[in-house]
Amino acid sequence: MSKQQIELIASTSGGCCAPISSAVLDVEQAAEGAAAFKALADPVRLRLLSIIASAGGEVCVCDITPQFDVSGPTISHHLKVLREAGLVDCERRGTWVYYWPIRERMQWISDLLAVPAAT
Repeated sequence: MSKQQIELIASTSGGCCAPISSAVLDVEQAAEGAAAFKALADPVRLRLLSIIASAGGEVCVCDITPQFDVSGPTISHHLKVLREAGLVDCERRGTWVYYWPIRERMQWISDLLAVPAAT
């Protein structure tokens, strides 16, 4: 795990800012949100996160790769981007790498985009 990723996760673990519909983001919050959205702004990465998050735990890269029409190294690159954004984490076990979602980070994004109920 890179130092940059550790700092990013540490800064988001304390909860989110107010939803963008109710308060203006400060510069740091906007940069942090933009980094997460940039990571998700690719269809392959968004689908990867969906596969990992819906697995109900962890998923082996060996089960992820066959679901795409891109090469293994391309999948690895996209998974690295998701890791660096703090959206997933992983652990190598022998030959394979297992991924799981960082639910706190996903909740942070959800909280950021929360829209109050219409009255």
